Amino acid sequence: MTTATSGLAVLFEGDGEPVTERIRRERESIREHLVTSGAVLLRGFSVGGVEGFDAAVRELSGEPLTYSERSSPRSRIKGNVYTSTEYPEQEEIFAHNENSYQRVWPQKLFFYCVEPPLTQGATPLASTREVLASLDDSVREEFVRRGWMVVRNYSEELGLPWQEVFNTGNRDEVTAHCASSGLEAEWIGEDRLRTKAVRKAVHRHPVTGEEVWFNHATFFHISTLPGEIGAALLEMCGEENLPNNTYYGDGGRIPDDVMDHLRSCYRAATTRFDYWRDDVLVIDNMLCTHAREPFTGPRKIAVAMAEPYSG
Repeated sequence: MTTATSGLAVLFEGDGEPVTERIRRERESIREHLVTSGAVLLRGFSVGGVEGFDAAVRELSGEPLTYSERSSPRSRIKGNVYTSTEYPEQEEIFAHNENSYQRVWPQKLFFYCVEPPLTQGATPLASTREVLASLDDSVREEFVRRGWMVVRNYSEELGLPWQEVFNTGNRDEVTAHCASSGLEAEWIGEDRLRTKAVRKAVHRHPVTGEEVWFNHATFFHISTLPGEIGAALLEMCGEENLPNNTYYGDGGRIPDDVMDHLRSCYRAATTRFDYWRDDVLVIDNMLCTHAREPFTGPRKIAVAMAEPYSG
């Protein structure tokens, strides 16, 4: 049976059958719902642990992708299946589209609930079509005209070291990767790296042709962090050395009222549902943002990415 849930995800309900069998039987229907709604929730199926989750990803989208140009701490569980972002449980993770700061990003994301939390801990979703439609015309036009820039600093002391982000300890390999990926790389001292990347804020979806709000301009901005954390980082590092920060594509600062407006548009478009054990959530990464609520309890969510795309 298929029913709508949470105003965004479409629910495919099972009666204990293997999830790969349902995907094999209804693959085209699932993919059509991903394009129309942005997310599909497979609930009530036998998944078979991480190995079964990996098989489900392959059945729907082919081989899972390696997590490259990392921006958050994760651990590899098996193959290209990873833990969800390993931030403290009391912290919210703001809405974002996976790897939208890169030249190439995954078109599909998969989440597998190994162990649900005791309270909260949802993966809230928001439509990028709705976010874009809710933006003030002046804000949208400014980002379309100027684009957006992300500046990242990599170090052992704060954030992630470049060796972990780029999956190599070879500086020449990192420099070559940056050159081919539209990243301006600057080596600082013996072992620090700063990169800058200018990207589009609005993209067209490859299937629907619709314009979508697809970027990390809000997520990476220093003002999106809780106030006391952002203030401490600025005092400790100075703006130039923050682990992440965003600007307009020409380097101009994004005004505070614009950032407030962007955050309010994401929150207004957000819906949620509570995880059940063995839930498999699939989202179209360009049509749907994802976030994370604070939580209590164990909360074990495995994630995978698939279908690389550059647009």
